Amino acid sequence: MRRVSIVQGENAIVAEPEVMVSTLLGSCVAACLYDPVAKVGGMNHFLLGEPGADHHVGANEMSRYGVHAMELLINGMMARGALRSRLRAHLYGGANIVSGLGPIGSSNAAFARRFMADEGIEIAHSDLGGTSARKIEFLPHEGRSRCTKVADMVPERPPAPLPLPADTGELELF
Repeated sequence: MRRVSIVQGENAIVAEPEVMVSTLLGSCVAACLYDPVAKVGGMNHFLLGEPGADHHVGANEMSRYGVHAMELLINGMMARGALRSRLRAHLYGGANIVSGLGPIGSSNAAFARRFMADEGIEIAHSDLGGTSARKIEFLPHEGRSRCTKVADMVPERPPAPLPLPADTGELELF
């Protein structure tokens, strides 16, 4: 099986069997879309849903935003024979990994759900939110995915310091 890994701002579209697309997510979201009739699927990985109204986004940054990344994925799949009306989605990510940064993950998850509702794309499966990072593996030709959660990454309190060795009165040089 051939594996294709993607990172923030990327997508992969596959129309052949025995290809797996994978990514690692924290607060980002990955949308896995597939057309069960055309046997075409793809995954994207976006950093934020939409840029702020006052934020100027350069052309090279657009794919980091869900609003653009979703259209790139859908249009790429349609170019390979998928029909928008048959698309099904699996949505992953949107965790609030770092508590001090606010609800970035929750906002990304809300954007993904809203986009699918607005576009009439059925969400066949989702695993959004929480505080755990995720590893996503998607078989686009079959429309099957697997999500593996990484242990919670938000500690409730800092770990205790390591104990110091007993003072023997000797000096060790290294």
